[in-house]
Amino acid sequence: MGISTISELSNEKDSFLITFAHHMTASVSQKKKEHLFLVLGMFFLTNAIVAEFIGAKIFSLEKTLGIAPVGMQLFGGTFNFDMTAGVILWPIVFVLTDLINEYFGKKGVQKLSWIASGLLIYAFVAVRLAMSLKGADFWIGSGANQGLPNMSDSYNAVFGQGLMIILGSLVAFLVGQIVDATIFSKLKEKTGDRYIWLRATGSTVVSQFIDSYVVLVIAFYLGGKYDLLWVLQVGTLNYIYKIGMAILLLPVLYGVHRVIDNYLGVTQMPASGQTESSQFQ
Repeated sequence: MGISTISELSNEKDSFLITFAHHMTASVSQKKKEHLFLVLGMFFLTNAIVAEFIGAKIFSLEKTLGIAPVGMQLFGGTFNFDMTAGVILWPIVFVLTDLINEYFGKKGVQKLSWIASGLLIYAFVAVRLAMSLKGADFWIGSGANQGLPNMSDSYNAVFGQGLMIILGSLVAFLVGQIVDATIFSKLKEKTGDRYIWLRATGSTVVSQFIDSYVVLVIAFYLGGKYDLLWVLQVGTLNYIYKIGMAILLLPVLYGVHRVIDNYLGVTQMPASGQTESSQFQ
């Protein structure tokens, strides 16, 4: 065997090892992205669904914090920070939406949004079926000591309001998420890896304006027969709260972004068109 032949074999071996190493690296990277999408997706879907059910409760922010009512003048009336309990979880959904958009693009967000909508429909059917069941005699009166003479009526009142929230959310959630993802992607095309705060807050400002009012009008004005003025007031306060939380959570977004970059081994994120995982292309 000549020296040239040995050299060729050595080069082929080196080429094979390099190709194998690249393949293994790409495989590990793809698995990490798949695991990341799975984890972010699970938290996204869980928060989105739970927020719809707990949103049937209207709470006082001032009483919760132990402070005096603000007495804000709004729409010709005096109002306080009375908001739906669902707003507690929506800031987390904002962060998750921005992270999914950042790493998986608009298609990733849209895919999860459609899945969430399907699960909300499933939840609506399941709750509606549970409400139609006749309560056992001993259970119906079991809440008398707590001021609930008919547990079945109380159950249906709470979950019935939640059903209208689900219906409103099916419209608002899809429209809001699609608008959010579209604006986020457009801004990312312009800014690349810079100005995460601009993409996050810019998309939230527009999408949550839609979401804050559509859900309440359908759930409480059309479904709950609440006064329209009250609905507009609560929607405005919810919107102010969401935007405020979106700004306050920017450090969290940057922190989680850095953790994910380290996990994926990313040093600098490319433009939006290159960040979408191959599974969404």
